[in-house]
Amino acid sequence: MLKTRSSFPRFPCVHRLFSGLRRIHKTSRSLRIVSLLAAVPFVLILCGMTYISYNRTNLPNLDAFIRFEPPTMGHIYDTNGHVLIELGKERREIIQYKDIPDVLRHAILSAEDENFHSHAGVDYSVFPRLLGKTNFHALIARIQGSDGENAAERAPVFPQGGSTITQQLVRGYFLQQLTSTKNSSTLQHEGFLAHVLAFVIGVPGTNRFLLKVEEMRLSLWIEGEMRKRYGSKRRAKEELLARYASFIYLGNGRYGFAAASQYYFGIPLAALTAEAADKAALLAGITKSPVEYAPTAADNQKPLRRRNQILALMVKNHFLSAQTAERCQQAPIRLAVHVTGPIEAPAAVENVLDELKGLDAAFASDIGINQLLEGHIQIYSTIDDRIQRLANAALENGLSHYEKRHPQNTGLIQGSVVVLRNNDSAILAEAGGRRTYRGRNTTYSDYNRATQSMRQPGSAMKPIVYLAAFRQGALDLDTPVPDEPISVATSGNRPSKWISNFDNQFTGIIPVRLALAESRNAVAIWIIQHIGIDSVLKTARDVGIRTSLHRYDTTALGASEVALLELANAYRMMASGIQADPYVIAKIEHSGGEIIYVHPVSCCSTNENGLELSLIQEGLRGVVRLPSGTAHALDARTFPIPVMGKTGTTNNYRDALFVGSTYGNDGITVAVRIGFDDRSEER
Repeated sequence: MLKTRSSFPRFPCVHRLFSGLRRIHKTSRSLRIVSLLAAVPFVLILCGMTYISYNRTNLPNLDAFIRFEPPTMGHIYDTNGHVLIELGKERREIIQYKDIPDVLRHAILSAEDENFHSHAGVDYSVFPRLLGKTNFHALIARIQGSDGENAAERAPVFPQGGSTITQQLVRGYFLQQLTSTKNSSTLQHEGFLAHVLAFVIGVPGTNRFLLKVEEMRLSLWIEGEMRKRYGSKRRAKEELLARYASFIYLGNGRYGFAAASQYYFGIPLAALTAEAADKAALLAGITKSPVEYAPTAADNQKPLRRRNQILALMVKNHFLSAQTAERCQQAPIRLAVHVTGPIEAPAAVENVLDELKGLDAAFASDIGINQLLEGHIQIYSTIDDRIQRLANAALENGLSHYEKRHPQNTGLIQGSVVVLRNNDSAILAEAGGRRTYRGRNTTYSDYNRATQSMRQPGSAMKPIVYLAAFRQGALDLDTPVPDEPISVATSGNRPSKWISNFDNQFTGIIPVRLALAESRNAVAIWIIQHIGIDSVLKTARDVGIRTSLHRYDTTALGASEVALLELANAYRMMASGIQADPYVIAKIEHSGGEIIYVHPVSCCSTNENGLELSLIQEGLRGVVRLPSGTAHALDARTFPIPVMGKTGTTNNYRDALFVGSTYGNDGITVAVRIGFDDRSEER
């Protein structure tokens, strides 16, 4: 005789089962089908238990799990170990068991798995509760071949939930593919049993059920193996909990409790004491569903209720006093304020990524962008954050003063800066543009004007012409040269082009020293016509100009385009005599601390002898020291450092440059260019 619902107040599942049976009776189904229907869950459980307990085929690689190297954050550091930028697919920080505060550990166990330390990977005590939640209405609809008459019949047959911490870890670490397709309408498993199940409970239900079986099987296996590996159940549990606490997703791109604590509260895990049980419970509550329980500034009602439920569970499990729990339940949720601004060295970071791509090819993918984004490598750059800040400030300050003098160009003028170390061409600072331009902040992926912008160097090209002449022995600093009208050939049948100086004056016969200091165009053309363009092009290559220059005389005046970085390297070469290409990656470390790449020591040889170098260095010093030199403003008591360098401007002041160095191998070279991105003339 069927009993009424009131006869079984503690077994609602029985009522749901027999309600379904009455419906079958009304539709004239046989009692044998009813019996079979009632036995389905028990048969499935029996088959599943046999499989998970004894099947040990197709097991994953445990060694990778023991090493536990999930994606973390990659960092690019400056030369002093300061972080320039964090990059990563998953913002995660790996922690050890000892790093998990007691209050957080208690919150996690109360929220997710109170029997964690006693079970062997699967908590069988929850099975009766889960069985009681079986949706027999949906099961009956499946047997009848119906899609169900209401939402309850169309719902999943077997409930989700009941996963232990080990099961959750296994699901996320080993079974990501099956987890991502568990609701698919395509059967993800092969075999006769899978197809029978699909017929009875549907394809999505089968995918979910067999995923649960597989995670239970692997959980039992992995706990057994961890006990063997670490020598005791206690140590195995500690290692598993540490991996769970580092791996689990907690919303807003944060993985693991350390990253989540910093994001949501702006505090490290160590700050989660018993007095901060409300924060620990809030974090533990997110694991159930980050979409629903991750706190936001807009709506915190669900996270608040979930937090308070966990605090109550912590009291029930004797982890927290009732008084502390009550106080914490009354506490409002206060989230950290996230203020994001532009990074200090976006151009340098972009340069690091470009250089890393080249290393990726050379090292057969052992070093590359993916390894950085997954946190498997950490990059130490040559950038000095102190110098970078000075370079940024100098560029912004200089352009601001320019805009005050020329308000019609406000917001239009741009600039770039490069600072190189003389002895090896390490990039100490690199600014590829203004911090804000046309209303938006720059990022590391923005256009890098120091390396990508090919512009005419103007008179900053002249020292290479003079160096070529010194190398030939054609003249020295005291040689008289003519500052007189001179012409250059043009293409086709067009007439020759006459060269003028910036002041439209000619001074006659003057020494080389003065011609270079005053940047006389006519003298530079006279020199290139006497020593030949090939000599100038070869000298340019020798000092680090990699861009092909045009084979015509006006190259002496900077008519051929070059990048600011290679121009800076040419001046660095003239200041030190050391041949080296600019670089920005000093070393790369594996996440475990092993150094896997160090930039090779620069070659210390040069094609220049001491006389040629001393001549060009003294000539460039005259540009600053002589009263009529174009950079004489740097020869002041307020700027007591000896500097050599050269200014440069292009036609109609579209661009203005200065490239200069301090003396010797211990010095630095600085290159600055300002101008207009659209190459328009000064307004």
